[in-house]
Amino acid sequence: MRNFGKLALLAAVVGLVTISVIVFGARLGLWEPIVGYGLYRSYLNPLGAGIAALGVLAVVVHAMRKERAGIASGAIASVIGLACLAPLMASTLNPPQRAAPINDISTDTVNPPAFEVIDETRAGALNSLEYGGAEVAAKQAAAYPDIASLEADLSPDAAYERALEVAGDMGWEVVAADAERRRFEATARTSVFYFADDVLVVVTAQESGSRVDMRSVSRVGRSDQGVNAARIRAFQEQFSQ
Repeated sequence: MRNFGKLALLAAVVGLVTISVIVFGARLGLWEPIVGYGLYRSYLNPLGAGIAALGVLAVVVHAMRKERAGIASGAIASVIGLACLAPLMASTLNPPQRAAPINDISTDTVNPPAFEVIDETRAGALNSLEYGGAEVAAKQAAAYPDIASLEADLSPDAAYERALEVAGDMGWEVVAADAERRRFEATARTSVFYFADDVLVVVTAQESGSRVDMRSVSRVGRSDQGVNAARIRAFQEQFSQ
């Protein structure tokens, strides 16, 4: 028991490495994002609680012996354990708003752009690329009434080039680009868990300038937790700067 504090600290470090692998495993090619997300939900809280408990026990043991080094190691382990539990505590104190149960957001819900190159065979996809029709459009209008086509003063060709530039700046992987038809398809990934969403951008000529439409679809999940709408807002804001 003399090195109990060091053991607690070692357990905390191993726990941090484990959590990092869970969170970034998909980015490393170890598994699909949904697997890492499932592991995170299943094991983060027990792992954090175990580390925190081990750290507290180490503090108590070494405090009885008046061993400062052991107390410090146990305290650090406890803090690491509590940090792992922070997401749980935050969601308990401030429950997140439930997002609309949709995963397909389009700036044009009457004639939503259709994917032509990215298809149902894309890796890890559980959701279809076929638009859900009036039901999805109504849910989107209720949840995200601000999502609409972007009107630009640029010429159609200039708007298309600008859209490609913004996609690159946002870190999207352009899968297919058709300059003649002014449309491109891309894959955008979340920074955490590396979830993939498929994005389509289409530029059409207007009497004065051009119109930029886009569609963003999650590969997994009944609800996208607002990610696709946020992506469209971010794209439009950056495009207009």
